[in-house]
Amino acid sequence: MRIDVIQAIICFAVSFLIAFGFYIVNNNQSKLLISVGSFVFITTTLIVLIAVRFAQPRTTSNIKVVSGIFFIVALISNIIFSLVKCLSIWYIITNGIIFLFFLLIIYSIKLAKQ
Repeated sequence: MRIDVIQAIICFAVSFLIAFGFYIVNNNQSKLLISVGSFVFITTTLIVLIAVRFAQPRTTSNIKVVSGIFFIVALISNIIFSLVKCLSIWYIITNGIIFLFFLLIIYSIKLAKQ
């Protein structure tokens, strides 16, 4: 696994701007929680999508596809939670399960070594 530092910094900055957008749009009491949660989730998916390379090209392409799908899922779920008033516990549970599922799939693909 190799990480391109410049691309990772750009992913970090883009994720920060997206999370800041969620902070501005959000009118809920859990404004900070949604902003920080979206930052962590989106940063992780973007860095794996753009800045990470693996030894096997097949593994790299599979992980990039999964990361792209979960990036879109993260955007949609955070947009929904920003616009709809709900309890913060539902945000934590929903995004936590989705994030852990993302990590499990990435780990499984990496272990396959194809």
